[in-house]
Parts: sequence; C-alpha cells; structure tokens
Amino acid sequence: MTTTISADKGMLRKLPAECDAPPCIVDFNERNVFRIFINRNDEIMVEDEIINIADLKDLTKAFIDNNGENVCDYCSGEQLITSSDKPSEAVIFLKHDALTNYGAFILVQDEISKAYYDLRSNYAKKVLNKSSEELTKKELQVVKKAYPFILSEVKVERN
Repeated sequence: MTTTISADKGMLRKLPAECDAPPCIVDFNERNVFRIFINRNDEIMVEDEIINIADLKDLTKAFIDNNGENVCDYCSGEQLITSSDKPSEAVIFLKHDALTNYGAFILVQDEISKAYYDLRSNYAKKVLNKSSEELTKKELQVVKKAYPFILSEVKVERN
C-alpha cells in the first residue's frame, strides 16, 4: 500500500516584507502585544497565566477588538487599558518551547485563526451587511484591513 502526500498543503500566512532601508525597528505600545506561550508540557499561557485551549479564541477576540483608543467605530470591545488600542495595532505574539508538541501548536494556531475569522465575519455582517461567503474580492480586502492578521512567532531554542 502506498500514498502520496500533497506538497501544496500548509498554513497560509503572509510573511512580513523585507526591510530595505534601516532602521528596521517598529515602535509599538506594549499593550498592543498579546503574548501566548506554549510550554514543553503543552500548557498554554496567556500573559503568564495558564489557560484552557477552549478560552483562547474568546481571549484573543477580546484583545484584538478592545478599542482602547476609542477610535474604532466598528469595534465592540471593553476599552480596557491593558488591551489593544485598535485592531490594526494588535499583535499576537506566539512563542513555543522547542519541545512543544506539534499538535498543541496547531491547536493554538487554529484558535487564533478562528478568532480573526469571527471578527472579520462579524464586521462583514455589521458594516457591509453581507455574510463572509457573499463578499467580493474588494470587500474582502476591506474586511482584512479592518482586522489585519498580525502574528509574530518565536520558538525557544534548546541546546
């Protein structure tokens, strides 16, 4: 018995553009960074507290949609001073141990993606009065601009 593995499958992520002209450092407000860490025991920590995977999507959505600057007219967040200023500045920082189980890493990635999907879907309904499936390419770009997927991934190396 044999099988083939499709080489064109994988996780779709937009990589950041190369920095052509130094300095390549971006200033950001610390509150705009949502820190997720998966340790060697596959425990998920958000802002240094262990959480259940079932809570990750809602925590991520609340962080992104916070509207801390009160300038986002489509956001429905609580405007906490400890969460993001607006969706366009919210950065999800995902760090994992070198011994993290691949399955746990993918589960976390999936929950983050679901959070963005929900936010984008709600935006399409609320602002464009359409379901996600009804959006034109141009409208989809508007939705993605309202909730840009900004993810920074880091693996902790072991010697």
